[in-house]
Amino acid sequence: MNRILLIRRDNIGDLICTTPLISNLRSHYPNAEIDILVNSYNYQAVEHNPDINHVYVYTKGKHREAGQSLLGVYWQRIKLTLTLRRKHYDLAILASGAFSRHALKLAKSAKPKAILSLTPNGEEIEGITISTPEPKQPLHEVEKTLLLLQPLGIAAQTHPLTLHPDPHEQAVLRAQLYEQPWHQHVPTIGIHISSRKPSQRWPEQHFSELIQQLHQQYQVQILLFWAPGDENNPLHPGDDQKAARIMAQLNQLPILPMPTTTLRQLIAGISLCDQFICSDGGAMHIAAGLGKPLVCFFGDSCAEQWHPWGVPHVLLQPDSRDVADISVMEVLQAYQQVLHLPPPHSPANALG
Repeated sequence: MNRILLIRRDNIGDLICTTPLISNLRSHYPNAEIDILVNSYNYQAVEHNPDINHVYVYTKGKHREAGQSLLGVYWQRIKLTLTLRRKHYDLAILASGAFSRHALKLAKSAKPKAILSLTPNGEEIEGITISTPEPKQPLHEVEKTLLLLQPLGIAAQTHPLTLHPDPHEQAVLRAQLYEQPWHQHVPTIGIHISSRKPSQRWPEQHFSELIQQLHQQYQVQILLFWAPGDENNPLHPGDDQKAARIMAQLNQLPILPMPTTTLRQLIAGISLCDQFICSDGGAMHIAAGLGKPLVCFFGDSCAEQWHPWGVPHVLLQPDSRDVADISVMEVLQAYQQVLHLPPPHSPANALG
């Protein structure tokens, strides 16, 4: 195994949950060239990963930038395919917790000597030369991807997630925080108010009340994160108005607005926090990848598969599967609990 190509083409959290697999591969093959093929939406989550030699990026048609033609996207993909073929990979790994035909198509285009994947019920699929069955029992996404090590004869080690902020972005945002007239050396809590799924959106008024209570009880400063954009945009709705209303209600409190236009900014901003409060999603996995203790809200999503990996956390999921039914008091109690949770390496901590 001199050259290995991993393929992970889906969302930010999915890619971050693949990093323990990558760490295991690097430990077992310390001198191999380990590359990864990802998309333009998620690549910044692995651009500083020390276990990866090269990050190859392709653009999905739906992710193309303004002024970028679909023909141009496909032309760039053809050129990337030719580059990957010239690498003569020994193995391509579909690095996902479930079989993906799209990922298989990408792997086959690179013409590696072998392709490894999970498959439904261990069935034979054309193009896959090494396979292992998808798990029947519920597992975390990290644990699912680690099953890919079994056919290689590698005993999986429980590595944490790996995520490194961009040093320049981190320095810029740290300077913004330190320049605030209210800045002190007190705990900094990150609060992310955006979520793509309606069942994961905590009410605006709840956030305002929570921030007031956190400041009164713990004398903290807040970094307020959200996805920028107009809430009425049908294609890419954002939370600019929601954030503005929250800031207007709390204009006397130590809050730094953090509208993050890039994944690189979001990673750097979360790296400055001591704890983090958010709904299930990419930001939650970023916080876990940076080792931040978490309070997280789960609506209609599978907590067993997607809970924060390897960090102290309290997960709140109401029976209704709608985070709007989580009270401010429950979140305050969860935050207090997080402050006293043991670190993840302690035997007393049963968290992911």
